[in-house]
Amino acid sequence: MTEPEYGSDASSLNTVARKVPGGCVLNGRKRWPGNSSFADVLVVFARNTSTNQVNGFIVNGGSPGLKTSKIENKVSMRIVQNCDIELENVFVSADDLCQFFSGSCECMQSLAFSRVMAAWVSIGIAVGVYDACQRYLGERKQFGVPLAAFQLNQEKLVRMLGNIQAMWLLGWRLCKLHSSSKMTIGQASLGKAWITKQARETVALGRELLGGNGIVTDFHVGKAFCDMETVYTYEGSYEVNALIVAWEITGISSIRPTSWL
Repeated sequence: MTEPEYGSDASSLNTVARKVPGGCVLNGRKRWPGNSSFADVLVVFARNTSTNQVNGFIVNGGSPGLKTSKIENKVSMRIVQNCDIELENVFVSADDLCQFFSGSCECMQSLAFSRVMAAWVSIGIAVGVYDACQRYLGERKQFGVPLAAFQLNQEKLVRMLGNIQAMWLLGWRLCKLHSSSKMTIGQASLGKAWITKQARETVALGRELLGGNGIVTDFHVGKAFCDMETVYTYEGSYEVNALIVAWEITGISSIRPTSWL
């Protein structure tokens, strides 16, 4: 969905799908899709010029006119090959129009579920950092005692655990709501925004607990700290998700009153 000029303002995307005999041709650019450099199948969101709706289109990797290039020099989530994508008259057959993504409402439902997944990624990162810190504080000694013996370190460890317990409960609640088809878009955004915010604080506390070792990859916490910055931003930034929640609870959009985003 994301393009070089449009991230949070995804409803203004420039990629278009023009109807031709047997299907559509896509023209435009995308930025950040994960692992698209080797993907066999891509789902590309484009504005259908016939209906002015945003639809999803199934594009086969290697299609004529499709060009992908890996984004270099990332400092976070380096295992994921995020890419820039160019589409120049890429033909998509009529059968490859995603029936699910047939308008703005379906797009938002898809984004809502992906935000729940991002929230759980954050929980996993935070739990991993907590476990690493708990071991480290018990093993490393300073002034003749384990680091776990110092009250300030104990308080940080307890704060991390409290954050994790709260994140777990909210994540579990979102999954229960989703499984019963009761989860709203605002609830998903609340989960993504708040959980990633708490996870970000949690991994920052972990980095502090490891001192200098918190910035090297050997102890994993430094890498988790960087990776958490990515999760905090993707699937909608904290600010955008917060405004979606506010829209749902007040009935007033602060971004664009008639927008689907």
